[in-house]
Parts: sequence; C-alpha cells; structure tokens
Amino acid sequence: MSAVTHSRGIERLVKGQDTQDGAGVRLTRVLTHDLQTRLDPFLMLDAFGSDKPDDYIAGFPNHPHRGFETVTYMIAGRMRHKDSAGNEGLLQNGGVQWMTAGRGLTHSEMPEQEEGAMEGFQLWLNLPAKNKLCEPGYRDIQSQDIPEVVTADGVLVRVIAGESHGTRGAVQRDHTKPIFLDVQFPNTPNAMFEQTLPNTHNAFVYVYRGSLEVVHGENATTVPIQRMAVLRNEGNGVVLRAKANTRAILIAGQPLKEPIAQHGPFVMNTREELIQAVDDFRAGLMG
Repeated sequence: MSAVTHSRGIERLVKGQDTQDGAGVRLTRVLTHDLQTRLDPFLMLDAFGSDKPDDYIAGFPNHPHRGFETVTYMIAGRMRHKDSAGNEGLLQNGGVQWMTAGRGLTHSEMPEQEEGAMEGFQLWLNLPAKNKLCEPGYRDIQSQDIPEVVTADGVLVRVIAGESHGTRGAVQRDHTKPIFLDVQFPNTPNAMFEQTLPNTHNAFVYVYRGSLEVVHGENATTVPIQRMAVLRNEGNGVVLRAKANTRAILIAGQPLKEPIAQHGPFVMNTREELIQAVDDFRAGLMG
C-alpha cells in the first residue's frame, strides 16, 4: 500500500439527528437524506447505542426493502435476522450482516437480549440501476471472519470491506468499491493512521469513542465523539491522529452518479419504479 502523499481535509462536520425507527428503537441518523447525493453511493447511516432495554427491545419487526444493500455492524449486543428468502442469522459482538435487497424481500431484526448494551451501525449502500432488481442475497459474517491488521503505530483495523494496509476485507463490491474500516487506536496518545483512497471516492469518518484529528498538510481539524466528518474529494488518502483508545469508522465508496428516488425502504432511480415497488410489495411479491 503506497503512502498518503496528499491527505484529504474536512469539508464539514455533521451532528446526527436523534430519531426512532422500527417499533420504537432509539437511534441517531448520521447520514441523512440531504447528504445522499454528496455521499453517493451511501444512502443512510444509523448509529445506535444504549444500555437501556426500552431503547431497543421492540426491535425491527417485518419490513420490506428493494434496490440497495444494508450493512449492519454490531459493536455489542445480539440481534436475530430472519428474511423471506429463508435466511436466518444471529448478529453479535463484532459481527456483520450484509444483505442485498435486490428486487425485494421482507426481513426482521429483533434483539436476542433483555438487558445490557446494544451498540452498532447500519449503513445503506446503493445498487446501480442494472442491479436493483437482482436476486436478493445475505451474508452473516462472524467477528472472527473479519480480517484485521495492526499498523506500525499499533492501530488495529478491522477490514469489513475494501482493503487496508495490504489486507482485503470480508466483502468486495465491483460497482461501488466500498471501503468500510473500524479503526481502533491504541492506549497511547497521538497514534497515527493513514488510508489511501481513490480521489473519486466519497468518504467520511464517524467517531464513536474518544476523538481524533484529520491531518491535512500542516493543519489538523478535531472530530469529537459522535460527529461525522465529510472528507473533501482531493488527494490520495486520509491521515488520522487520535487520543488514546479512540475508535472510529472510516467509510468510502465510488459514486454511482445515478438518480436517487426513495420512498421509505425502497430506493430506485425513478418515481415510476417506486410506484411499481409499492405495488409489488402490496401484491406479496417481496415475501
């Protein structure tokens, strides 16, 4: 992996919106609808985290999806997935569920715990127009199956998708070429981490423990906990410097540059395709 010679700076810092989804699960919507074009191919990022059962116990009962992929990364807790294609899996500490909705399916995500912390992320990744009606797919990736690499500075990187420091991630996608890293800094101050990125990729960093700085030339901008830094499209990568025990996710992808038409859990390219999606769901064609 070549070194970052021209690092990206921060375009803006984003504070997520507190909301509820599913049957009343409390979460923070970090990547909202108004950022979909700017952060194409990513459609949404939710962060959830609570040790209060009332915040998560109702879960996400059966609901449909069409036209994109959902990536759920569980930091702590246990969630059971079931879908109309017959897939079932237990998402637990450190694991990932990568679901391709394609032409459509119905699924549920329900807690398998009544106490303790539940924390993680759900990312929505768009599909290109030619793949929006593909066969649905599902991968249940346990924590031990996510490749990891430790840098010379002692930074542990969990490579969920893409590649980092010569280590290929658990998932690869040709059309959007996503990079999804969980970057865990050591118990020492000012550890550095750099990641090369194609200059065409849209990218952002979200801090969920501690705080870090995005280093851009001679300058550095702080990203505090529970903030997303949208990175400028420049240079050949990003350089991060963090306080002790900081953790952040770094996400980047190749934009599709296609129209985005969304109605709730359906993401297509035109209004007519959305109407068809609703009609197909009502007709029972998504399970």
